[in-house]
Amino acid sequence: ILELGVGGGHLLSHLIGDFTATAVDLSEGMLEHSRRLNPDVQHVVWDMRTVRLGRTFDAVIIHDAIGYMLTEEDLRAAFATAVAHLKPGGIFITAPDWFRETFPGRWAGHELREGHGTRLTYFEYHHDPDPDDNTLEALFVFLIEEHGQLRIEMDRHTLGVFPVQRWQELLSEAGFSVERKTYPAHADGREAYLFVGTLQGEPPQDEVQADASGP
Repeated sequence: ILELGVGGGHLLSHLIGDFTATAVDLSEGMLEHSRRLNPDVQHVVWDMRTVRLGRTFDAVIIHDAIGYMLTEEDLRAAFATAVAHLKPGGIFITAPDWFRETFPGRWAGHELREGHGTRLTYFEYHHDPDPDDNTLEALFVFLIEEHGQLRIEMDRHTLGVFPVQRWQELLSEAGFSVERKTYPAHADGREAYLFVGTLQGEPPQDEVQADASGP
């Protein structure tokens, strides 16, 4: 399997007992975390929109990292990458956090975790400054207690949000037979879906045989 946008490798860590895997992410820092979790996996620094490894896989996965695709052109490029790396009949799975129909306009969540001498309190807030475009904003606040000291880290991300029907249309255009499956994975019980695409026919040969040396 190939995971694009592997991040810290948590999802992949649940799969490597059953699959041989390759992992791609744009961030070397995130790949360092994934390497610690998944030491036997090949890790490659590259953008999911442009990476070409020169080989094919039985399955390609993009979990919630697909949310960083901000335009339809970004989605088309990510789907083309999946096509270029799949064997005929191969499976592509992706899991957007939000769709235009399911995003409530604003959403907040929090979590507390403790272990290895560290306490983490985590807040997340999503909102949509402009409902007429295809993006929303996610803000993160981390309260981290280590060795009796507290530090606060903050981050903000822009994420893409598209209608369900548009996802299905773009995946079909890319060459997939598409299934939408209910995905009850979120603690808040939100309406969520997996898209499972089965590749129809052969991937373009110039895509498959592209140079795998890096970006």
